[in-house]
Amino acid sequence: MKTNATELELAMQLDDAARIAHALRLKRERRDRHGRILKHLFLIGVSVIMLYPLFWLLASSFKPENEIFGSLTLWPSEFRFENYTKGWFALPVSFTVFYWNSTVVTLLSVIGNLVSCSFAAYAFARLRFTGRNFFFALMMMTLMIPYHVVLIPQYVLFLQLGWIDTYLPLVVPRFLASEAFFIFLMVQFFRQLPKELDEAAMIDGCSPFKIYWAIILPLSLPAMGTAAIFSLIWTWEDFLAPLIYLNDIKSYTVPLGLRLFLDQEGQSAYGQMFAMSVLSLVPVVIFFVLFQKLIVRGIATSGMK
Repeated sequence: MKTNATELELAMQLDDAARIAHALRLKRERRDRHGRILKHLFLIGVSVIMLYPLFWLLASSFKPENEIFGSLTLWPSEFRFENYTKGWFALPVSFTVFYWNSTVVTLLSVIGNLVSCSFAAYAFARLRFTGRNFFFALMMMTLMIPYHVVLIPQYVLFLQLGWIDTYLPLVVPRFLASEAFFIFLMVQFFRQLPKELDEAAMIDGCSPFKIYWAIILPLSLPAMGTAAIFSLIWTWEDFLAPLIYLNDIKSYTVPLGLRLFLDQEGQSAYGQMFAMSVLSLVPVVIFFVLFQKLIVRGIATSGMK
């Protein structure tokens, strides 16, 4: 009888412990669920605040001129779709020319950055030569030099070469590995690739260029995609360099074309300008959506050792 009573007490204690553990687990899960809900609500609120300027730009592109700055509501009283059609042909040169110019400059700049910076990064990451560490440190120091410091010397150089009012000052430096950030990004990625790949290829008789072309580049698509999207965004949205080197309106890029909507005499067409601004974001958004997986992988793995 005592044995049965003891077993009964142990069973009751185990049941009580199980109920307490289950209650604690439910309480912890409820607390974690509330924490996740609060975290998501906070992130949604921050996202809305960050995206509000984009929503405002999109809404203003459909508003009449008197409502753009006179009303705080995002929803227009009437949709002015003609802001897009009129804005496209509002300037002496249509936006078709501006988009074509920006496309040419951007594509050449992206190609130049990918080719030249990958060459330089491959040399720093995989080849051994005298002064490699010194030149790499010197290259990294250029990241701390503001663009405005070298602006005047570059302008004088391009002026003496006769390149002013052409696309050469905007494109040629990209083929000379002038973007130290992309070189550093690719160097970090190349360094994590196994050295045994190079050694096996050298045993098979591959030259350094063959190793770069057949082995390194196919494995470096995430880093190349990251460099491509950043290069595209920076070049497509660049306003200062085209403003300095381009004089003819027929060679203007999209940012310079948008600036023409702001009249110094006060006759500014903001609705049409905002409509063209929305259209100017379309190529960047499409490119980002198509290559976002490569971008995330490139950023996530370039800092790994």
